[in-house]
Amino acid sequence: MGYVKEIHFNIGDKVQREDVLFTMESAEFDIMQSQADLSLEQAEVMVDLYRTRLDTIRNQKNSLKRKGLKGGTDWKELEATTENVQAGLTATRGLVKSATDKVKQMATIMDYLEIKAPNAGIIVQKQIRVGDLIVPGMLAMVLVDLDHLEVEAQVSEVDLMKVQKGKAVSIDIPSMKFKTTAIVKSVVPSANPMTHTFTVRIAFDKKEHKIFPGMYVKISVPYQE
Repeated sequence: MGYVKEIHFNIGDKVQREDVLFTMESAEFDIMQSQADLSLEQAEVMVDLYRTRLDTIRNQKNSLKRKGLKGGTDWKELEATTENVQAGLTATRGLVKSATDKVKQMATIMDYLEIKAPNAGIIVQKQIRVGDLIVPGMLAMVLVDLDHLEVEAQVSEVDLMKVQKGKAVSIDIPSMKFKTTAIVKSVVPSANPMTHTFTVRIAFDKKEHKIFPGMYVKISVPYQE
């Protein structure tokens, strides 16, 4: 759930698969992302500090070696300090890993705020405006793939046996003067309780013709008694 931040396409625009149709904003996610980024930045700074401290200790120990003071009181203090700093570095590296994982997790969540096109097509409906609240199940846009149109028809119970999946039928779109042979793609195995009809989906190749959703189609089904 979130508010529409920006709309990138309008009705009639062509889009490609994975194009960002619109983006949403969520103050809660923005705060969480900022916190995750800050935690990672702070952990990385601490790692750099521990590394710098270890380098300093290493130089101090080398200086003691050159002076022949290895094993003395100062050396032992540096050894103890090295152990403590190394333990702190190891723990901080763990924090960096956890913070990195959190940043990646937030990036995945933020990606859901970018609504992308599931396929190429043309936007035929847009029900949202900038600032609108988006909730699960809400219709935002309708995208139609004009290159893979199908005919949807209703067939009565008595004629159902005449229309089987894979059967060749003829379709005619008078307004476009377009006729072709099509194939029954599927028969939905559930009748409309009000009309006692079954939904049949028919696939066809429109070739270079301009065919659009909602056009009137005549279907001829060959059948022998």
